Amino acid sequence: MKNSFNPGYPALPGLPCRAPWRLTVMAGLLASLSLPALAASDIVISQVYGGGGNTGALYRNDFIEIFNRSASPVNLTNWSVQYASAAGSSWAVTALPAINLQPGQYLLVQQAQGAGGTQDLPAPDATGNIAMSGTAGKVLLSNSKTAQTSANPSGAQVVDLVGFGTANGFEGAVAPAPSNTLAILRANGGCVDTDDNSLDFATGSVAPRNTATERRVCGGPVLHPIVTSCPASLSLALGSGGNAVLRASDVDGVVNAAVLASPAVAGISLGQFSAAGVAGESASVNLLVAAGVPAGNYPVVVKFSNDQQQTATCQVNVAVQGVAAVSHTIPQIQGPGATSPYANSVQTTEGVVTLKVGTGFFIQDPAGDGDPTTSDGIFVYTGSTVAPVQPGDLVRVTGTVFEYTPSGAKNSYTELKDVTSIITRSSGHSIVPTNVTLPNDNLGQVEGMLVRFTQPLTVSQNAYLGARGELSLSAGRREIPTNRYPAGSAEALALAAANASNLIVLDDGIFVAPTTIPYIGEDNTVRSGDTVADLTGVVDFGAIGGGGAAYKLQPTVTPQFSRDNPRTGAPDLPAGNVKVASANVLNFFTTFTNGNTVFGQTGQGCTVGSSTTRSNCRGADNLAEFIRQRDKIVAELKAIDADVVGLMEIQNNGETAVSYLVDQLNASIGGVSYAVVPKPAATGTDAIRVAMIYKPAKLGLVGGALSDAAAINNRPPMAQTFRAANGEKFSLIVNHLKSKGSCPSGSGPDADSNDSQSCWNATRVQQAQRLVNSFVPQVAAAAGDADVLIIGDLNSYGAEDPIQVITGAGFVNELERFVRPAGMPYSYVFGGLSGYLDHALASASLSPQVAGVAEWHLNADEPEVIDYNIDASKPQDLYDASPYRASDHDPVVISLDLQPSYRDISGAVAVSSSGFAYNRITQKYTGTVSFTNTGASAINGPFQVVFGGLPAGVSLDNASGSRAGAPYVSVNAASLAPGATASFALSFTNPSKVTISYNAGIFAGKF
Repeated sequence: MKNSFNPGYPALPGLPCRAPWRLTVMAGLLASLSLPALAASDIVISQVYGGGGNTGALYRNDFIEIFNRSASPVNLTNWSVQYASAAGSSWAVTALPAINLQPGQYLLVQQAQGAGGTQDLPAPDATGNIAMSGTAGKVLLSNSKTAQTSANPSGAQVVDLVGFGTANGFEGAVAPAPSNTLAILRANGGCVDTDDNSLDFATGSVAPRNTATERRVCGGPVLHPIVTSCPASLSLALGSGGNAVLRASDVDGVVNAAVLASPAVAGISLGQFSAAGVAGESASVNLLVAAGVPAGNYPVVVKFSNDQQQTATCQVNVAVQGVAAVSHTIPQIQGPGATSPYANSVQTTEGVVTLKVGTGFFIQDPAGDGDPTTSDGIFVYTGSTVAPVQPGDLVRVTGTVFEYTPSGAKNSYTELKDVTSIITRSSGHSIVPTNVTLPNDNLGQVEGMLVRFTQPLTVSQNAYLGARGELSLSAGRREIPTNRYPAGSAEALALAAANASNLIVLDDGIFVAPTTIPYIGEDNTVRSGDTVADLTGVVDFGAIGGGGAAYKLQPTVTPQFSRDNPRTGAPDLPAGNVKVASANVLNFFTTFTNGNTVFGQTGQGCTVGSSTTRSNCRGADNLAEFIRQRDKIVAELKAIDADVVGLMEIQNNGETAVSYLVDQLNASIGGVSYAVVPKPAATGTDAIRVAMIYKPAKLGLVGGALSDAAAINNRPPMAQTFRAANGEKFSLIVNHLKSKGSCPSGSGPDADSNDSQSCWNATRVQQAQRLVNSFVPQVAAAAGDADVLIIGDLNSYGAEDPIQVITGAGFVNELERFVRPAGMPYSYVFGGLSGYLDHALASASLSPQVAGVAEWHLNADEPEVIDYNIDASKPQDLYDASPYRASDHDPVVISLDLQPSYRDISGAVAVSSSGFAYNRITQKYTGTVSFTNTGASAINGPFQVVFGGLPAGVSLDNASGSRAGAPYVSVNAASLAPGATASFALSFTNPSKVTISYNAGIFAGKF
């Protein structure tokens, strides 16, 4: 809005409220002059976000964003943004920087910070402390720093006005309400201005943009200016001299000259000018300060020009001053203890700059003190002030020694802050990196120092690569202690201690979300399990993604990663007759968080208990996201090609979500291959449930699906019995036990006991007990078959209490059986530690029929930043429709070789008898029967020998049972090797003393 008149405002400036007729006259006058009531602005408010720091927010700060939608630069000197509450008339003011805002350029104004949120905004261009509402308020852009005084201001000073939510001031009509997770954004990147807030703005993902963001030119040719890059100051020691490199570039022109534009100073000159080769390249020139320049401050202005007759200047404030004496060396300041002996005192020290980062620089004593317990390096914190130093400079610094303790950290980090003097003594120095290795309990002894890791390090976590530019590295992969050892055991405690000292977090040298995702390699990924060798950089300490703090490495040499953990196709398992898979589909919801559905409905919700709202939905935010999610999951399931799949985290909306998934999977396959296993009576009270899909051509359903609706199960397990093509049955139970997150308050049995099992363990134990003591017997009895396979996300690692309950009931952990011998089994990565939450547990009778088990590591090892989410906070959108990062859990694939419980081996053995002798005392006929393996392979027992065709009146006294009217004897040999013989005694009752004859049938297995 510019110079607009709002008839809802009680009086124009200078007109008293007691003269309403003047309003009518003025309105008529405006109409008669054919002036628009509202006029589009060159500079507009392009985005407003007041949810910063609130619960559920991504960013910690509120912000206001403005945008130049015109084709010319606009000078913002004396401009401001202002905020008032929805019904308020008191406006808080934040001044804007005195810059030329270029065509298509954004400007970010950071406001108050809250306690929530996980990320900092990109570098703000202006900063205020206004606590804005997350849902309703008013923001205006003014060409004055004077605060407005009315609820719905207008006039020449009001350039743009945005009212949102329930605001009583706005242009046209009020804009929609944002939220803790949504901003309101002006359409077309900020280019649209109809002077109607309701038309110009819509809610969307929070996407803060600053002056460094790629420009969004709204139309018409734009002549891009020369952009200079010069240090604001250059501090030099008297008698030392020095230099600084100044640069300038122009995206559509060639910078070809640089001259001094300030009054000449003897000894200060330009040299070594290098013109840009083509448009977009940088030109450079050295600002030279001779050693003979006397002490003083010299504002030096350098003017660059290009082949388009454009010019641009920058000023470097050269300060030549006497040097304060060194009070203590860096090693002395660091000291051998956990904190500096000089904490909170002002010290002057000297070192070589090894690295500049976003908030300061590192220096290191070039000689050191030879004591490995005292670090030779230290961080110099300068905040938003860019220090006038470069790597290789020998600098003398005066500042306060401070012990910095990041949020969640257990120890502090020694640094210099409140710096009053940085003087460059000389340049061109180098520091030799100190060799270090992991595990390492003493990284604090090299904090702030340039180091080189002498062994290859493994990526153990990449979850915060996009948001923070971080990769967690370790010497080999780190395993969750309770993935292998029982909680609280000596082995688990030892592994936890080893993990703690086996970590360094590779950072990217900036402390906001990166504009380009670092360290990404082939296939737009860097996988957990990949390695990096000869890693060189400076040891830092600070907050890390996921909370807490750790020692970090700010690289000085670009890390080179090796794809030691390559992507693979679906597992190739030993052949069986049934392939089973367990797949967590990460909140596959056909109802989106915006209330729409895949079927085009609007205003819908998801159900938790008796509540149905869109806030209960957990999956895709909209149709575009859903399509991306769907395509990845379909690609994953199609590649696995299982005969039956147990699904977790699918929307609990009857058969709707799972039927849609089956339809899409069949469409991708090109035929009707899969069907839904009809749901059981109870699917729980959560928004998600478990489900099954299967191939009717490979498996038949035996009875209906069962579930256990006991109160302990808010996501009831689901069971279905199947019959394979050979007639054999097995029962599959899909589970999703209570998750480890959202810990309860207090110290009850479900509290986190810090034994690596996290919270809700007691509940999971009860769920496991209910599963094996009640539900499994019910399922086996209904099936008439003891072959049971338990799969799913049990939210318990391999050796945790719930798994021990299940294995203690006779189930065999097939991942430990098949995967552990070749390496660590894992399906999930959390906190830089790997383990498996997704299981395959077979009953004692089924386990011998398991031919193979594998995890497909297509999800857990991939960075979150490449997932399906359309998130404005992502530095880049690297999504593709491949199955990789379809979920956060890896699927488990099981090959079953279902066999009859017994088989006839009469043709593979030779039977012989010793003959039968009559015992006059017992009046029994006794003898020995033997059978010999005549084949080339061992035959597994036990064995059953059936004696058919016995004469009438002859009975077998030591029969183990009867089969089809004929007695049999069980021979409990485990196996019969080729050529081996098994023998057993027989005793017959034969009152008629007839000749004993029979037909012997030999079977392997149990009747």
